[in-house]
Parts: sequence; C-alpha cells; structure tokens
Amino acid sequence: MLRVSWDKACAIWVLHILKARDFHIGGHVVPFTDRRSILRLAAVIPVIAGATSTASLQIASDGTKKPAQVPTEASKDVTKILARYMVTAKYEDLPENVRQEGIRTLLNWVGVTVGGSRHQTVNIAVSALGPFSGPPQASILGRREHFDIMNAAFINGVSSHIFDYDDTHLKTIIHPAGPVASAILALSEVQPVAGKDFLNALILGIETECRIGNAVYPNHFDTGWHITGTAGVFGAAAATGKLLGLNEQQMVWALGLAASQPVGLRESFGSMNKSFNPGRAANNGIFAALLASKNYTSSNGMIEAKRGWANTVSTKQDYKEITDGLGQRYEAALNSYKPFACGIVLHPAIDAAIQLRNDNKLRAEQIERVEIRVNPLVLELTGKKTPREGLEGKFSVYHAVAVAIVEGAAGEKQFSDRAVADPIIVALRKKIIPIITPKIQTSQVDMTIVLKDGRTLHRHIQHAIGSLEVPMSDQMLEEKFANLAEGILPGPAIRRVMDLCWNVEKLGNAADIARMCVPS
Repeated sequence: MLRVSWDKACAIWVLHILKARDFHIGGHVVPFTDRRSILRLAAVIPVIAGATSTASLQIASDGTKKPAQVPTEASKDVTKILARYMVTAKYEDLPENVRQEGIRTLLNWVGVTVGGSRHQTVNIAVSALGPFSGPPQASILGRREHFDIMNAAFINGVSSHIFDYDDTHLKTIIHPAGPVASAILALSEVQPVAGKDFLNALILGIETECRIGNAVYPNHFDTGWHITGTAGVFGAAAATGKLLGLNEQQMVWALGLAASQPVGLRESFGSMNKSFNPGRAANNGIFAALLASKNYTSSNGMIEAKRGWANTVSTKQDYKEITDGLGQRYEAALNSYKPFACGIVLHPAIDAAIQLRNDNKLRAEQIERVEIRVNPLVLELTGKKTPREGLEGKFSVYHAVAVAIVEGAAGEKQFSDRAVADPIIVALRKKIIPIITPKIQTSQVDMTIVLKDGRTLHRHIQHAIGSLEVPMSDQMLEEKFANLAEGILPGPAIRRVMDLCWNVEKLGNAADIARMCVPS
C-alpha cells in the first residue's frame, strides 16, 4: 500500500487534469485553454491542502483509498510523561540492585575515561579547543588541563569512548554512561552535588536514553545513526536537568531541545569521529538543560510529534518502551561492561579464540585456518579485512580473532597501531574465514580452528564474558580500571578513586571523584 499526504494527492490530481483537453469543476466543463480558470484552481488547492494538512491517504494497488492511521494512545504526551517522571523520581525510590549497577557503571566509566585520556584523539581535542575554552571550571580526567563545563564534558565523553571499552546496553548497543556521566560530573564541579543525587541523576539519565533507544531500535540504527549520540543527548539533558532542579515544563523543553540535536552517523566508525559522538551528546545535553532552566522553550511533544524526533529519525516508533513501567522496570539495571576493547559483536569470537588458545597452548604458526560462523551483523559492523590503524582494528573481526590468538588478550594494547601492523598478526588474519550464518545470534559464535597437523579444535560461545548472562565481577572491573589507569595516575590514587566510586552515595560532593583523577 502506497501512502501519500493530501498535499501530494492534490498535486497528482492537478497533473492529471493538466494532461486532459478539458476538465470539470462543479459540473461545468472548463476548457484547457482557460488559463485564468487554471490559475484560480491552483490558488484554491493550497487552501484545501492546508485545511487538511493533518490528513493523509493510503492508496492501495487497486486504487482504493483508506484513511491513514490515527495516533494511538501510547503516542500521546510521551515527552510530558517522561519529563514528569524525571522531575519527581527520587533516590529513595531506586531498588538496591539498580543503585548497585549504577555504581558499577560509574566505576567502569571513570576507568575508561582516565585510560583514554592520553590518546592522540584527546590530545587533538585539547589542543584545538584550549585556546577558545571559557573559565577552567571542570577537570579533564587523567590530565592536568581544566576547561569550562561544556568543553570538559565533550572531552571526557570523547575520552570515555575512544577505546570502545565502555559500558553497553545490549538491547540497543547504546554506550550509556559516556554522554550522561561526562555531563553531570562536569556540572558537579561548579555546582556541588551530593553523591546520592549524583547517582540518582546518572541512573535516570541512563534510563531516559535507553528507553528512547528501545523505542526506535533497530530501525534507527540500521538507517545509519550512531544511537549512542542520538539517544545519549536525551540522557545528558535529563540528568543535567535533574541536578539543575528543572520543573516539569522546563524538563519538557530540555528534552525538546535535546531532540533538536541528534549527533552521530555510523559512517564515522573506525575514525576519531566515532568518539566525538558521545562527547558531543554530553555537551549538547548540558546546553539543552541550561537553556531550559532559563525558560528557553521548545515544543511539548518533540519526541513523539508527527514531525518530532522519533518519526524523523526512524521508521519504528514504539512509545510504550519509553513510558511503560517508569519507576518499576529499569533499563539501567541491564547495563553491561566490556572485557575487550572493541565493539560488543566481536566479543563472542574473541572469547572463543582466547579459550581455544589457552586450553591448547596454540601458536599462530600451527594454524591452517580459522572458521567462524557469525551473525550477519558481525561482518556488517566489523568487516574490515586490512585495518591500517588501531581504531580500524576495532572494526575488524579478522584482526580481533588474530590478535586474541597471538596475544591471548583484547585490551586497548591489542587494538593499537602497533598491533595492527604486527607481521604475525597480519599473517594470521588472512587465515580467518567468517561464515555468515543467520541462525547464529549476535551473542553467539561457532569457531573451528584447523591445524596444520590435521587436528580440529571447536568452541561454541552462547554468551560471552561481559554479557548479562556472564557478567564481569566487581573484581574484574577493578582489574580493568587499574590496568587502564596505570601510568596515568599513581598507584595509591588509583585505589582512592575506585573507593570514591564504590562509595559515591556517601560523598558530600561527587566532584571529589573528578578532582582525584587529576594527576599531581
């Protein structure tokens, strides 16, 4: 069934008329040569179309016309309902398991942000923005520079994502903490925020972006949007607005202004631009909340309106995902953490490769070929056969499996420029043979390694380490944090920062975490 607007239907009608020698209006024949009649008709059509601009026709293949679907109850007042919840939700309302996951999210985010702080991408951002930054209000984690809160939020957001080692909401593959934590930690350095309030805002911001992401995923992502940036801006705006004490109307406006600032395209994957997206989402979220706090207005339905965010950026809109069960079910409790510094779709293959390597003491020279049966999305996202630099290696299943076998790990060092140029790894990745297998889920892999002596080794991964089914333990998160911060913060400071994160609820000011992450 073809669906057209009334405006388009009128245009089609006019074209049909103009092809005829004469036509009828109100039972009268109007000759084609009567130009004045045609002009009068043309002047009337926009009025008709304008009066019925909300109507549309569905024209079936048999030529019949049916009225378009009207908005459902679920699509009404979505922005208002969400804003009302954000304004009224209290720390005391959060279940204990949700609070604990929020703390684990914070710990992981601080670790990856400190770890990424010396990357060339961050160096460039600091150099480019430094001369134009406002007052030195907020810290850059892992560095001595201080920037205004807008630029500090941006740079910390970039730093948190540059290794692709951050948290993941597996239902949408949003990396939730980057946009939200980067925004509210910067704000806490100019406006003291109690630890409980900080944790509450962090969880509510993550809840906001993940619920909005649920409403449009996967169609939105499949179109080419980087959902961490496009949904993350809502989380940053909501969390910042919560700490600014916005009222319901102001929160509606903050969400509306966030909707006007989607950022991030999947074409950027494999370049510095990818980490730009969560950084910019953090920056844009603060921008939206600050403007709304001074009554800078927006539409009251910017998420769900006909020409609002969801209808503009996606062919799927499931608004119940945003509004149903607010305060009862928590997407923030479904966050996961990466043991490997790359896209989540690569983790099953890396897990299988490391297990087979360790169990059989494998060396690259023993291997004839490695066959991996993978979901189609794996090659869509990570099909780069010959990565030229470390960032590209994160989007190469060939490199990821090869480096996992050679080095028995897949941390940030395994996705460096050094690693992608290693001749042993380069040789082995030519022997990696992905086989697209639609029945294999994205959480799975089936790997067979054929050795030169004729033996075959097999491993099937149902759920990789780091998934909700096989989560990283608190101890594993601490080891990851320590490895990332090593060489950037002194050993005693690393321990103190981790303790501050674990005990955030007891802090008088969450900014203590940021200040402890500045090297002495």
